[in-house]
Amino acid sequence: MLYQLHEMQRTLLSPLMQWADATAKILTNPVSPLAHTPFSQRIAAGYELMYRLGKDYEKPAFEIDSTVINGETIGIIEQVVVNKAFCRLIHFKKDLDDKATAALNQPTVLLVAPLSGHHSTLLRDTVRGLLVDHDVYITDWTDARMVPVSEGSFHLDDYIYYVQDFIRLLGPDLHVISVCQPTVPVLAAIALMATDQDPKLPKTMTMMGGPIDPRRSPTAVNNLATEKKYSWFENTVIYAVPPNYPGFGRKVYPGFLQHAGFIAMNPGRHAQSHREFYSHLVEGDDEPAESHRKFYDEYNAVLDMPAEYYLDTIKTVFQEFALPMGTWEVGGKLVRPQDITTVALFTVEGELDDISGAGQTQAAHDLCTGIPAEMQQDYVAPGAGHYGIFSGRRWREMVCPKITEFIKKHG
Repeated sequence: MLYQLHEMQRTLLSPLMQWADATAKILTNPVSPLAHTPFSQRIAAGYELMYRLGKDYEKPAFEIDSTVINGETIGIIEQVVVNKAFCRLIHFKKDLDDKATAALNQPTVLLVAPLSGHHSTLLRDTVRGLLVDHDVYITDWTDARMVPVSEGSFHLDDYIYYVQDFIRLLGPDLHVISVCQPTVPVLAAIALMATDQDPKLPKTMTMMGGPIDPRRSPTAVNNLATEKKYSWFENTVIYAVPPNYPGFGRKVYPGFLQHAGFIAMNPGRHAQSHREFYSHLVEGDDEPAESHRKFYDEYNAVLDMPAEYYLDTIKTVFQEFALPMGTWEVGGKLVRPQDITTVALFTVEGELDDISGAGQTQAAHDLCTGIPAEMQQDYVAPGAGHYGIFSGRRWREMVCPKITEFIKKHG
């Protein structure tokens, strides 16, 4: 019922939000007489803030159409290589002929994006940074409310199988990078392939800010998952998709609930950000105001997760600690990270990460005992929060160069 109420509210607010947006534009357009009346800037700022607080945020585009290599601007073509029911594999292909592409001799990277509320476009800056020195593919997970029930269920095991399919398609000369949530299923996927002595194993795996062992330095996210019983999640946060979407009837963990959780973690910070946005609009500071718009266009765009996948993750990762405990079975096979011997491991954490606590990602080294010491590396980004390790200045200046160096060393 909550999902239906949310949709009803969204429908009722839509005309008001459109009116607020139109009014703000009329009051700021220089050709409009109203834009030159007293207090027009302040009134317009209030209407735009109202619009942005109440509008519906759709999935943004990647908007990556070029990169610069050795001082030369090269076009980027976004290609869908694989289109599965719950995920698309996207290739950011450089607009070059085969000979020029071969001459670049860039290693292939599979960037596994989180399926944890936000769209894969959240890793836009990650892709931009990697494109300079790598041939980049990314997993683009589908909003579950857009997947018809006829496509079946999607469990955590299915996530692992998807990743394995992509690795086999692109491997063996492949480097896998996982950000946040997928560090766990990616490590499981590669471990299972290693146990089976799969010839398509990647060359390296980079794990960034993920809950490999959530028992270490638990955060508010970890505490919520352990304090509540599995039945609480099953009975409290799972809803059926309403009839106005292709996935009508599918059980999901709604994106709007996840978004509310994001906001609840730092309500003061978001409130301050919106106050500053209003001030920038009143004062005519266009650059910081536009920066605010871009950030929240991404941050507020959320997707629904399949209920079975979400509940599997809660139980397996955050309640049973199945990976570090060595008890995780996927398709009847035990996940054994110690069987990985030929894949180099790089872990990245943010010093100030409040989502994946200190040591949670580093735990991968303790599990992957079969990897030689010279093929293991760890880096803690100074002053970086969770998002700082894959976007923004610290990503571009500190983290990305180290990943590039690591891939080059073990490629």
